[in-house]
Amino acid sequence: MLFLLVGAGFVAALVVGMWLQRKRHARFREWAAAIGWTYEEFDRSLIDLSRDQPFGVGSNRAATEVLRGTFDSRAAMSFTYAWTTGSGKSRSTHHAHIVALALPAYLPTVEVTPEGLGAKLAKLVGARDLQFESEAFNQAYRVAASDARVGHAILHPRLMERLLRGDALGNAWRIEGTWILSWSFGTTDLDRLSSRLQLLAAVVRAIPRHVWLDHGYDPAPAPTL
Repeated sequence: MLFLLVGAGFVAALVVGMWLQRKRHARFREWAAAIGWTYEEFDRSLIDLSRDQPFGVGSNRAATEVLRGTFDSRAAMSFTYAWTTGSGKSRSTHHAHIVALALPAYLPTVEVTPEGLGAKLAKLVGARDLQFESEAFNQAYRVAASDARVGHAILHPRLMERLLRGDALGNAWRIEGTWILSWSFGTTDLDRLSSRLQLLAAVVRAIPRHVWLDHGYDPAPAPTL
């Protein structure tokens, strides 16, 4: 009898879980349709979007709840990235909500993460932590860059001031190749998606023209005669 009750409970939980998942997918489709975006339940190609955190660790990696569209005249996307670590009883599944905007040219990697335990541990293993004239910014963020000159050029005083506002504090983001992306732990949060896209768009708009020119793109070309 106990075995039957446990089995029935497991089946009931599975059915409820599937029902909730279907409702979640339906909500995402409705949200996407309302703003002219598209929705896919999964896209395996996105697990290789980046080689840096939170990507590239664990096993059973998956990209689900994939939303695509445009934002601030740029290609944009959002998805839930999942991976597992450990095995047996210590096995854990992790999730991160990834938000990304496409860039018009390839740029060196610049990563900005809130200061904290994770950032301090990264410093211990040799991560390059750039320092800036703003002590408030240095205390709030850790900045790592593959090209220190580009990192300092992008994070000029106006952008640092913007990143110290309440809506930006605590957000981790990275310019990597032809994308700027941000991540937060947990599954996709539609209520925060717009504000996170706005922050990424603000960073892109703040990148100086000379940085783009150095990498083969002119954001404001001279008019043709």
